[in-house]
Amino acid sequence: MNLKLIGSSLIISGTALGAGMLAIPMVLAQFGLLWGTALMLFIFIGTTYAALLLLEASINVGGGLGMNTIARKSLGKGGQLVTNGLLYALLICLLMAYILGAGDLLNKLLRNVGLNLSLVQSQVAFTLVAGVIVASGTAVIDKLNRVLFAVMLLMLLLTLVFLVPGISLDNLTQVSNSSGSELIKTSAIIFTSFGFMVVIPSLVSYNHEATPKQLRNMVIIGSTIPLVCYLVWLYAVVGNLTPEQITHFSNVSELISVFSADHAFINLVLSSFTGLALLTSFLGVAMALFTQNEDMFKQNKVVTYVISFILPLLGAVFAADQFLSVLSYAGIILVFLAVFVPLGMVAKLRQVENQDRSYVAEGGAVMLIFSFIFGTFLLVSQII
Repeated sequence: MNLKLIGSSLIISGTALGAGMLAIPMVLAQFGLLWGTALMLFIFIGTTYAALLLLEASINVGGGLGMNTIARKSLGKGGQLVTNGLLYALLICLLMAYILGAGDLLNKLLRNVGLNLSLVQSQVAFTLVAGVIVASGTAVIDKLNRVLFAVMLLMLLLTLVFLVPGISLDNLTQVSNSSGSELIKTSAIIFTSFGFMVVIPSLVSYNHEATPKQLRNMVIIGSTIPLVCYLVWLYAVVGNLTPEQITHFSNVSELISVFSADHAFINLVLSSFTGLALLTSFLGVAMALFTQNEDMFKQNKVVTYVISFILPLLGAVFAADQFLSVLSYAGIILVFLAVFVPLGMVAKLRQVENQDRSYVAEGGAVMLIFSFIFGTFLLVSQII
């Protein structure tokens, strides 16, 4: 058993498995479990295959490289500039959002133990400590993430123990909205729940001794774990509540409060799950940005640390509203980064006669066409 590969799969899962998981039933319940499950499986297949395309590009240009170098070697300088621009826009804004959320959570926790720090001080403390962990290397992130992820799964299982007995088969078959266009619109939300591709170059470097087949399995396992968690949570919630009840909730807190009325501890468990999910997502995104900056700035740790953590921290403290407005476009940015960029990389590399082909994602030209259609579908879902 290769613990590094298992840990790497959990980093993929932890990056994807964010607090947004709790809101999935509020998005899909109205369309019924059949169509909700079908849409989730379609997006899972599309994102996983796109991730395998990025894995192919990462391995074949010389594993251990960041997105910056992979893009330059496969797409040229123009593609490198576009890829870097999209990647920085996404990762820095995501880190700002995580710093704001984690700072607020840390502030509340410290107040409960008698430490009255300001919100800004809490944000600074979280960023500096988390930054040191990420800068310590992927091995440290791997070991910490294993513990955090195990606790998250335990909390999810505890919640399910209390929810599963209350499942009603009648609720599982109800449909309150049969609009195909409305269902398609939810694709953007589901897609971001599988947004893990940014960590792949870092994990290829971390598992430099692994075979291409092992790396392929790492990606597939890492993306399958969130799928299972999403579906289990969806079925448990829909089984306990009617679609009409679920769609009337304006936020996740209202959903949690309904279950807490019967099982008081669920509020604590799911609130803790939300905090841990935020932390594992932060670690994955921060690792991706740190690796990218190491690649850009030739391993200069000081410059890499400042750009990776101090810049997002300053943005979170002084310009949160302006910078976080970019997050409204995060879904579109992610479509290009997670689908079209890997597709372009592989399409270019497969045309080079003497290019190393240590790993080639299955499916040939048919799956490349599927990936293009998938990306186009996601773009359409965000503008209709």
